[in-house]
Amino acid sequence: MFYRRKIILSLFQLCNGNVEKIKLQKLLFLYSQRKRESEYDFVPYKYGCYSYSANADLVTMVKKGYLSESENVYTKIDQKDYITTLKPKDRELLTETIERYGNMENETLIRHTYINFPYYAINSTIAKRILNDEYYNRVLNSIPSGNKKSVFTIGYEGTSLEKYLNKLVKNNIKLLIDVRKNPLSMKYGFSKTLLKRFCESLGIKYLHIPEVGINSNQRQTLEKQEDYQILFEIYKNTTLKETSTQQQEIINLLNEHYRIALTCFESNICQCHRLPLAESLKSIQSDLIVEHL
Repeated sequence: MFYRRKIILSLFQLCNGNVEKIKLQKLLFLYSQRKRESEYDFVPYKYGCYSYSANADLVTMVKKGYLSESENVYTKIDQKDYITTLKPKDRELLTETIERYGNMENETLIRHTYINFPYYAINSTIAKRILNDEYYNRVLNSIPSGNKKSVFTIGYEGTSLEKYLNKLVKNNIKLLIDVRKNPLSMKYGFSKTLLKRFCESLGIKYLHIPEVGINSNQRQTLEKQEDYQILFEIYKNTTLKETSTQQQEIINLLNEHYRIALTCFESNICQCHRLPLAESLKSIQSDLIVEHL
């Protein structure tokens, strides 16, 4: 079993086996905030901090019979003691978290997270109701305000889904353009259907433009930076010359949405076709601002 799932099952043990769904996310978030490198990351969702990855693990654990689920509550039905399987420091942090927050009423717990972590409340549908004016203004002041017309590029290699999405949110991206030829991924959350759903749940539109991508079989033998440079020269002389219509579409989308991001897999911009694509867009619109996240 993945270690991160043992954290969740241990949390259930410390809560006598039953945890309401909203409360579970808040408790897991507060534990994660106390740990330097946590098992889960979170995004600002409609009820505050939320981890899509943790939710996916919960769904899996229900299917495998570790948990049962009702409309609002998860229940641990696996009788194994998972607390003793945790690293001592994690066990200490998790225990302290539950002792401090586990008995709070849901709304009190939500209010606590909103007050202390206002960024995670920026998309909340209830923040205005449960916070006074002072704390609600802190939430409003945490809303990203970048408004300069810009094209960003971003890769998801080596990062969690939530850290990736937070980069989009914090840079006030309005539209994510997927420039992969084949928008499938073995990494959770980055295949087209899920990525589109998660982006749109945070108010970010998603569009796939496969024509400007590179076939995966062209990338199989890349080892040195020189190999990438050869590939990108071919890309410039073929794909980029053949996709002027799609590139103009991207420019038009930029003028409509003001802040857009081009996405692919590679974290290193020098090893991804996002770079020559962005350069080509800049040749179409010379005042284009490009930033690599």
